[in-house]
Amino acid sequence: MTAAKAGPAGAAGNAGNTKLILLTLAAGQFLMALDSSVMNVSIATVAEDIGTTVSGMQGAITAYTLVMAMLMISGGKVGALIGRKRAFMIGCVIYGLGSLTTSLAPNLTVLLLGWSFLEGVGAALILPAIVALVASNFGKEQRPAAYGLVAAAAAVAIAVGPLIGGAATTFFSWRWVFAGEVVMVLVILLLARPIADAPPEHRPRIDVLGAILSAAGIGLFVFGILRTSEWGWFRPKAGGPSWFGVSPVVWLVMAGLMLVWLFFRWEARLVARGTEPLVDPDLLKNRQLSGGLTMFLFQYLVQMGVFFVVPLYLSVALGLSALHTGALILPLSITLLAAAIGVPRFSPNASPRRVVRWGILAMFAGAAILMGALTPDSGAEVVTVPMLLIGLGIGLLASQLGAVTVSAVPDEQSAEVGGIQNTVTNLGASIGTALAGSIMIAVLTSSFLTTVDQNPAIPADVKTHAHTVLAGSAPFLSDEQLTTALEEAGTDPVVAQAALDANEKARIEGLRAALALLALAALLALFFTQRIPAAQPSAARGPAGAAPS
Repeated sequence: MTAAKAGPAGAAGNAGNTKLILLTLAAGQFLMALDSSVMNVSIATVAEDIGTTVSGMQGAITAYTLVMAMLMISGGKVGALIGRKRAFMIGCVIYGLGSLTTSLAPNLTVLLLGWSFLEGVGAALILPAIVALVASNFGKEQRPAAYGLVAAAAAVAIAVGPLIGGAATTFFSWRWVFAGEVVMVLVILLLARPIADAPPEHRPRIDVLGAILSAAGIGLFVFGILRTSEWGWFRPKAGGPSWFGVSPVVWLVMAGLMLVWLFFRWEARLVARGTEPLVDPDLLKNRQLSGGLTMFLFQYLVQMGVFFVVPLYLSVALGLSALHTGALILPLSITLLAAAIGVPRFSPNASPRRVVRWGILAMFAGAAILMGALTPDSGAEVVTVPMLLIGLGIGLLASQLGAVTVSAVPDEQSAEVGGIQNTVTNLGASIGTALAGSIMIAVLTSSFLTTVDQNPAIPADVKTHAHTVLAGSAPFLSDEQLTTALEEAGTDPVVAQAALDANEKARIEGLRAALALLALAALLALFFTQRIPAAQPSAARGPAGAAPS
């Protein structure tokens, strides 16, 4: 039986359970999008609880999205091999084990195992399966609404995640969020029984070499960027490793790019031989598809960079609670949902290119305004207008890009495009978090040491010691954390106050540098909007949301 026949049959057989099936798949999508938005508002608390630093948490956040980016396409192929429903169920089990491990994590290593690795692997199986399971359980006329609701579940998770994480962290513990995810996984597994599978038309071949090349290439590239704050971009930092006279970052980034190039060469060779590739390189020659994927990359780069930087400002620089931090990010959630849901409903024929351009400009304006407003004397109120603008921009992009990418290919390729799209979005999230954190720490370190050097009240031996200790990178510390460290070291009060003043100035300069990078990335995205269609795709909004992200 072909997939085309199995789909409607499955849908007919589950006609009485369509609402339950949609709820189950939407719950899976909600769960996948919840983690990052929950964790970001609790960075400072989690770091203190497991005995790590902000840089350590940056690594964990990056690794989570990086694992998904590395494995998403392979996860889609595994689903086609063993069955989409089985892949969905196995992914949920792995994800649940990861959530349980994370909730019990005593240190960063266990957190990386549970959250970054196990949950990332589970998500790589779940997300591609959701796309195909919607198609197999709903007829063509029902799919637009079904895909839209599943995609809306992700938007809701991003919207409520900061409040959920903030409330749990403030009144209970961040660990309760992950314990709650275990319960949610169990409920999803119980409700998944009526879901009809999505059998493929043929048994696919797993391109093992292609999977290894793509995962290694993406992994080395992002890992190199992540290590720039400690190793340096080109010149090795004092005390850091040196490979042939330059920072290892240079070699890691080049090796990653080379492996990605080899991956596409290998895939092209498989196509020429008539063998099934992991990704058909011809797909990326599709102007509309490549344009949509490029916009997804920039959207998530800026979005996750902002989600990393702004909570740090609120929770560390200003010392606000996780709940207060989540509440201050709420304006972003409101405009995000309003735009993502409102534009398709009230202006369904709007030009995708125009909407995307306005979205990018809104994100740029938000990042630029916040960059200019941040000063050592600024308060929490400075984030309100930027959050409204950035949320509006994200929502405008979300309202269009799903339709742009999936309508660029025939229906039978929608699942494959969904896997590529999820890879690109997670790659953008990884790069955004890694770049924002790297630039922030590098500027913070440079600013702190420069300010210390220029302060005559600080003895020369203390300055020398500061350069020695902070040769790699300076930690992103609150005033309270730095005061405690200085008191424990028995630092002279005059020197301690000078260090606090330098740290306050350096924190703001680091945050502003990260925001400048994100604003620049948004502007760069404008140069690629010409590939977005000027009119709504002729495929209408069939599988518009077919690749929920």
